[in-house]
Amino acid sequence: MTQAITAELRQWILAQVQAGHDAESVLQSMKSSGWDEAVALQAMESTLRAQLDAQATTRELPPAVPVPEPDLSGAPLYLDGGDRPVAVLGVMAAPRVVVLGGLLSDDECEALMAAARPRMSRSLTVATQTGGQEVNADRTSQGMFFTRGEGELVARIEERIARLVRWPVERGEGLQVLRYVPGTEYKPHYDYFDPEQPGTATLLQRGGQRVGTVVIYLNEPERGGATSFPDVGLQVAPKRGNAVFFSYARAHPGTRTLHGGAPVLAGEKWIATKWLREGVFE
Repeated sequence: MTQAITAELRQWILAQVQAGHDAESVLQSMKSSGWDEAVALQAMESTLRAQLDAQATTRELPPAVPVPEPDLSGAPLYLDGGDRPVAVLGVMAAPRVVVLGGLLSDDECEALMAAARPRMSRSLTVATQTGGQEVNADRTSQGMFFTRGEGELVARIEERIARLVRWPVERGEGLQVLRYVPGTEYKPHYDYFDPEQPGTATLLQRGGQRVGTVVIYLNEPERGGATSFPDVGLQVAPKRGNAVFFSYARAHPGTRTLHGGAPVLAGEKWIATKWLREGVFE
């Protein structure tokens, strides 16, 4: 029998969220009551998205824009990466977070680190005042950028990501590789460009806003180095070959996509980051 998403169900979901229950506990409650997981997720996503849009209108925020989105219909255990299946290890509705297992093979992780190693230097962040780049005390890693499609390995990874999140390759920035040693971190931040900053207009000329992020773990530190989402109490462990994807439909803290790289306590952490833009990135 098909389960219907009714107005009463939407009201119940909103009441649970307003009472302080997180999205995961609401989902588990629905499943315990007999709701199919795929239907429950659809109900939560559409309800919470409508609520966010209504709040945005009231607060005179810009409307939500389309974002990359893996095909999670039917609650799949694996997604089609084209040349390899990729496991779905965890899903959060609001914010939209998907933890992916085996996005890269061990050999691909090694090859990407080897290609990046000779080109590493102190990581820079976006200079929000000018639209350029600058050294930021909140980001203490080393890093480098590949140009989009630079070599067979990078192109293959970019095609795989594009297929998984259903977002064109040309709407992605170049793949960035970062290396964290003990004591280094990236303090909580948002990946979108702050509309209130004077340098944002310059940044948006190259493809519009950022609307999604994929963080891929290339190795495993001995301790520490999780990707944290403080607003929702989520931590994703840096397991080699795995990744975390998250999207943000508007440039506003209401997306609850505040995230950071927790300090590495022992060993090294290597990651690759792919930022996805609203339009074609030049």
